[in-house]
Amino acid sequence: MFKAKILIIGPSECGKTVLANFLSDTVETIGGDYSPTQGVRILEFESQSLSGSGKNVQCEVEMWDCAGDIRFESCWPALMKDSNGVVIVFNPDMPSHLKEVETWHSSFVSSQGMQESQCLLMAHHKPGSAADNGRQVLVSQLSKLPMIHSNLEEDPEEVRQEFHRYLGSIVKTLSESREREEMSIIT
Repeated sequence: MFKAKILIIGPSECGKTVLANFLSDTVETIGGDYSPTQGVRILEFESQSLSGSGKNVQCEVEMWDCAGDIRFESCWPALMKDSNGVVIVFNPDMPSHLKEVETWHSSFVSSQGMQESQCLLMAHHKPGSAADNGRQVLVSQLSKLPMIHSNLEEDPEEVRQEFHRYLGSIVKTLSESREREEMSIIT
């Protein structure tokens, strides 16, 4: 069984905790009063995901729901240690979030040398917002990354399926890394 550490990052009040709770099946209902995450919350769960070979693989997931407040920046190196993937969540209806996504990407993805397949942009539409699924205007390096639109009111299962596809690409990367390591031991 593979173990994957996935960071959920992004600006404050973009919906990271709501998505983390939903994707990990932590809560029955979606929504509630806003309460900012202090530092980080770690959610652990098991998930079936499709590996690159097309077979279902069991994966133990550690989902790190990271605070969006910049005052926790000193904690970022510890959060990034041994991470296998990063989901950058933002609210596309907030112009400031589009600008902040570049900072989050630079701090968590570029600085770690992660592959594009290890990153997922999630344009999270809050309840009652007009979900515009058009491509957001992002800087060129970010426009190459996979992006999904999430609206937990309209199509929650589509969000879950997209996350499982992303998780499958993480498992594929882990599997390839394990195979290279085993081959280097053999040779």
